[in-house]
Amino acid sequence: MATTAAALHILVKHKNQAEDILRQLKKGAKFQTLARKHSICPSGKKGGDLGEFRRGQMVPPFDKACFKGEVLTPQLVKTKFGWHIVKVLYRT
Repeated sequence: MATTAAALHILVKHKNQAEDILRQLKKGAKFQTLARKHSICPSGKKGGDLGEFRRGQMVPPFDKACFKGEVLTPQLVKTKFGWHIVKVLYRT
C-alpha cells in the first residue's frame, strides 16, 4: 500500500468550471498552464504542483482520490475548499 503520492491540482469554486477545465485537458491542454490561469489555490502559481505528501495529510476526499484513483488521469474531486481537478503523478 502506497504511503506517499505526488500530484498536481487545479482548485475552482464551481463544478461547471471544473468540468470545463477537465474537457480542455482531454483535448490536450497543458495542466500547468490551466492551473496558473484558473486555480484559486496558491499552488496554481507553480502549475498546481503539490509536491510529495503522505497518506492522511490532505482532506479525506482528496486523499482518497490520490491514493485510490488512477495515476496520470485527471479526475474531479469535491472538498470543503471547492472542486479540484487532480492529476496524481506517482505513488510510493
